[in-house]
Amino acid sequence: MKLFVPGRICLFGEHSDWAARYRQNNSEIEKGYTLITSTNQGVYAEVKPHPTQLILNTTLSDGTRHGPYNLPMERRALLAEAEKGGFFSYAAGVAYQILTNYRVQGVEIDNYLTDLPVKKGLSSSAAISVLVARAFNRTYDLKMTTRGEMEYAYRGETTTPSRCGRMDQGCAYQRPILMTFDGDNVDVRELSVSKDMYFVIVDLGAGKDTRLILSQLNHCYPFAESELEKNVQRYLGPISAQITQEAYQALRDGDAETVGKLMTRAQTEFDEHLIPACPSQLTAPVLHKVLNYEPIQPYIWGGKGVGSQGDGSAQFIVKDEESQARVIEIIERDLEMSCLKLVIETSSRVRKAVIPAAGFGTRLFPASKAMKKELFPVIDSSGQAKPAIMAIVEEAVNAGIEEVCLIVQSGDTELFESFFKTPPPIEHYNKLSKENKAYCDYLLELGSRVTFVTQDVQEGFGHAVYCAREWIGNEPFLLMLGDHLYGSDEEKCCAQQVVEAYERVGHSVVGLKKTPIELLSNFGCVTGVWKEEHSLLSVTEFYEKPDAEYAMEHLHVDGMDVDEFLTVFGIYVLQPQIFEFLEQNISHNLRERGEFQLTSCLDDLRKADGFSGYVVKGRRFDIGLPEEYRQTVIDFRSA
Repeated sequence: MKLFVPGRICLFGEHSDWAARYRQNNSEIEKGYTLITSTNQGVYAEVKPHPTQLILNTTLSDGTRHGPYNLPMERRALLAEAEKGGFFSYAAGVAYQILTNYRVQGVEIDNYLTDLPVKKGLSSSAAISVLVARAFNRTYDLKMTTRGEMEYAYRGETTTPSRCGRMDQGCAYQRPILMTFDGDNVDVRELSVSKDMYFVIVDLGAGKDTRLILSQLNHCYPFAESELEKNVQRYLGPISAQITQEAYQALRDGDAETVGKLMTRAQTEFDEHLIPACPSQLTAPVLHKVLNYEPIQPYIWGGKGVGSQGDGSAQFIVKDEESQARVIEIIERDLEMSCLKLVIETSSRVRKAVIPAAGFGTRLFPASKAMKKELFPVIDSSGQAKPAIMAIVEEAVNAGIEEVCLIVQSGDTELFESFFKTPPPIEHYNKLSKENKAYCDYLLELGSRVTFVTQDVQEGFGHAVYCAREWIGNEPFLLMLGDHLYGSDEEKCCAQQVVEAYERVGHSVVGLKKTPIELLSNFGCVTGVWKEEHSLLSVTEFYEKPDAEYAMEHLHVDGMDVDEFLTVFGIYVLQPQIFEFLEQNISHNLRERGEFQLTSCLDDLRKADGFSGYVVKGRRFDIGLPEEYRQTVIDFRSA
């Protein structure tokens, strides 16, 4: 498989990661808050299992090839190599930590491309460490979350002579994150920006002694005695915490100007409080020359140093894409320094929904012979009688969806079109009440959002979803079942809750429901690790309709009752990569129970891109079985 791990850049909160570890000795020290984001550059690799060895071939950023480095997958050999230091020590250290805690064989990693500059505050060594952790995780399906990969990368790097900070392995996340540090405890909160943000990273071409900087600053902990030491703790504590948390909100709001002002403020405060602690490295004349270079000022909102500061790298947030190009042109021409572009992009908005409605309705025969099950009537909370499919389309539209695709049998297209697209004959329309005439107009407006795609052969849920590939294109999309209705327990509808969870985490999300063990065999089930207890889950496994024995052993989630599990609610937001995995199954005729299913492809998507689950505040109503349909007719009215 192919893997990519980006570099990371510290936008705000440098040094607060290690400073907050001293809270173990001095509780009056402020928690650390760091905002980091991945870079456009990183390390690229092809990975495959090896029966006995850890093998690494690598390409450095200058294009030179090194390796193969290889070691037997034996703890003693890996630890000895890690303790030597040097490039291969990072891979050996991570492999040592993995082997200590998991039963694995080896991996062969071909790092065929690296476009990440080294020793510029972009965490090139951490990227390699995360790469190795991810290679083992995905090769052997170790069920690690992104947070787990980050943790093993950190353990691995600390096995070497390197003494990296806790934030370095944040490059495991391919989006901006806010990290909070409290002693050895780390919390990670992902964030989305509402507007594209444009940055320029400048290689100052000078140098800094990071070890000396850290040594001098560490002398100020855990208890400050002199005014100098108090100033260091003041900046790395409350001042940095306030600036970083304000920057977190400004990034979420897409307020680049405020981010720029906070960068400038952070640099000013850093200079005032920290330069006296290590003046030989932190006075940084080259950095300040670039930050204050007059020709670039019209194009930037602000700037600051990177990472441990000093004359390593500088970062600017600029006004727009054109300004980004102009700043790079000026700095490279006038100052002869190389620059990198960095763009924090908005997450693609969820505009489209897919609703499969091509099934025969076998379990509702013979009623389904007379009428499509998706057209079975229900009564909503307003007392309006409507076909079930209309309630599902309304759920999607209420979540902000602009376009809806119904997957139907070719012979049923006219039937669905007549409902959504065609007004009733005039003689029938004239018999309607004033209110229902207005409702008829509403129905046609709703139908204007609906597109029909045919599934000519019914070969499973996964096949039905795949039929929408061309219509979806390269966008995330909402997926809802055609035989489930939903009732929210709060103001936001159930689908909107899942869409908003996607906007928070930036990768695929499945709606979840807490379910007793005796009902598990009716549903898809997931397990994982809580990001937010009883609300947001990092999914580590999907399993279709498990029996109680398997569920008890493999699927229980910490913090839940022993006989309670998380099942699929029937609402998903999926990245378009799902179609690649569906296509692979279809082209290779990989079936489950005779059909092309979705669950295994969801698990493939989880491994490739991460997957979260959101516990929906609401109820699902099934119309797929006679007894469930009867109960839905009763309960949906009051939902």
